[in-house]
Amino acid sequence: MNQGFSADTRAVVLTVSDRCSRGEQVDVSGPAVARLLKAAGISAVSMRILPDEMDAIITALRHYARNAQLIVTTGGTGLAARDVTPDATRLVCERLVEGIAERMRADGLQHTPFAALSRAVCGITGKTLVVNLPGSPAGAESSLRSVLPLLPHALALLAGDTAHLASNAG
Repeated sequence: MNQGFSADTRAVVLTVSDRCSRGEQVDVSGPAVARLLKAAGISAVSMRILPDEMDAIITALRHYARNAQLIVTTGGTGLAARDVTPDATRLVCERLVEGIAERMRADGLQHTPFAALSRAVCGITGKTLVVNLPGSPAGAESSLRSVLPLLPHALALLAGDTAHLASNAG
């Protein structure tokens, strides 16, 4: 089921969860997201668990953006006071990609009215795309599936592959 990702695409899945980071709960969402990315053709997928701490999220996003083309976060996108993943993502990213987050919310609304409460954002830091997913395994998988076909093209554009744009201009 290769979706057209470059052979050298590197992705990182960051699970943002206080309970998982303390070992009180098993991370289910991160491995589910990693499996989807691998099935889509990304062979280099790393995973890390972080607490719901602004500084820890910012540090991890900046660190992994040095080498990964795609960073996918799961968790910390809701309304609770400690849900700060979107806030950290906004601080790290130079530009937001609203359409990806809008598509995920629109897809989520097909399954639950609570999808409208997601504060997930997607953005660009350097040449890396950051995608925030919900923390629930079903929500994370559904959201990623809804945008997965867009990601190879987005990553190609970020890598500077714009040759197809010139051929469409004529």
